[in-house]
Amino acid sequence: MKVIIVAFAFLAVAFAAQSDEQAPIVSQDSEVNFDGSYHHSYETGNGISAQEQGVLKNAGSKDGEAEEVQGSYQYTAPDGTPVKVQYVANEFGFQPQGDHLPVAPTPPPVPAAILKALEYIRTHPQQPEVGKKY
Repeated sequence: MKVIIVAFAFLAVAFAAQSDEQAPIVSQDSEVNFDGSYHHSYETGNGISAQEQGVLKNAGSKDGEAEEVQGSYQYTAPDGTPVKVQYVANEFGFQPQGDHLPVAPTPPPVPAAILKALEYIRTHPQQPEVGKKY
């Protein structure tokens, strides 16, 4: 999961580094703690910035241990459009949000006939047939 996050950070840098100039690092901060939590941030002279923090959830739990990561990065696209992405990455996957990212459409409502049939099935459960082997 950390690989995905690092890859997106490098992607942000790659998109912003379309020019030949060298962008200086204006600020950089990094902290890694013994409990598995961390924080990392940086900003470059050409407007690229990123920050990320993570914690280890359910530490020591054999099946429930998971890294919870939150962060964001921003840069200016080659066409001049500002791009900002906020994300969460955890046991449910990488979940980015940004104005430039597509959003799934709202599904249509369930038709009344289907709702009526589902209600009938719920209130009239099927009884097993006597003597039938399954």
